[in-house]
Amino acid sequence: MSRRPVNPSRGSGLFSSSKSKSSPVLSVGLIVLGGLFLVFYLHKGSGGSGSRLESVNRVEGEYLCTDEVQRAIPILQKAYGDNLHKVLHVGPDTCYVVSKLLKEEETEAWGVEPYDIEDADSNCKALIRRGIVRVADIKFPLPYRPKSFSLVIVSDALDFLSPRYLNKTLPDLARVSGDGIVIFTGLPGNQKAKVADVSKFGRAAKMRSSSWWVKFFQQINLEENEAATKKFEQASKQGSYVPRCQIFHLKSLS
Repeated sequence: MSRRPVNPSRGSGLFSSSKSKSSPVLSVGLIVLGGLFLVFYLHKGSGGSGSRLESVNRVEGEYLCTDEVQRAIPILQKAYGDNLHKVLHVGPDTCYVVSKLLKEEETEAWGVEPYDIEDADSNCKALIRRGIVRVADIKFPLPYRPKSFSLVIVSDALDFLSPRYLNKTLPDLARVSGDGIVIFTGLPGNQKAKVADVSKFGRAAKMRSSSWWVKFFQQINLEENEAATKKFEQASKQGSYVPRCQIFHLKSLS
């Protein structure tokens, strides 16, 4: 998230008074303090998974389903068990989800960022250099062999696609998954389209209803994974987990 830099020449009060003369010691102290604050901020922004994403949510007043994926990982582990050991996550800010998954024992994770990363932190850049995360337009077939991953998790990406591209993208995601797909989408009326969305994603997010999605899955011959849905609901109840996004569990293509 970009922040507007502060212009000290336009400040007011203690730091902009032209009539008061600060001592050299005070000036040096302020410079050192400012430098320490900057180092702390940069370290916090690049170190952990989800710190920047959660900050964006609080500042912009929105709730992203990519953040929901991170909350749901313990529930997904109970629902999918061994099938969660080789995961592909697809969606904006995938670096944070992948970083979270890689911290889990015996879990391999990869990510696909569907949009250009303008302000990626050092952790995300390292994942891209290592080939763990790649930037790719999901409107086109992904460069993976069939059933390359046991589970494919998608968040926030499908809300920006028209039905024309969903017809191609969803079957391709089912192609590269071996044991199923988990889709996290926004709730209707839960998010507001912004000009920034259109400029970055090409169109505003479309929050579709559960009935719309179910009908669409049927049209492209994707079946609900009833066993995984039931296990996920049971684990959610046991863990007092209440989703803030719509979650769909689908079978892979046979």
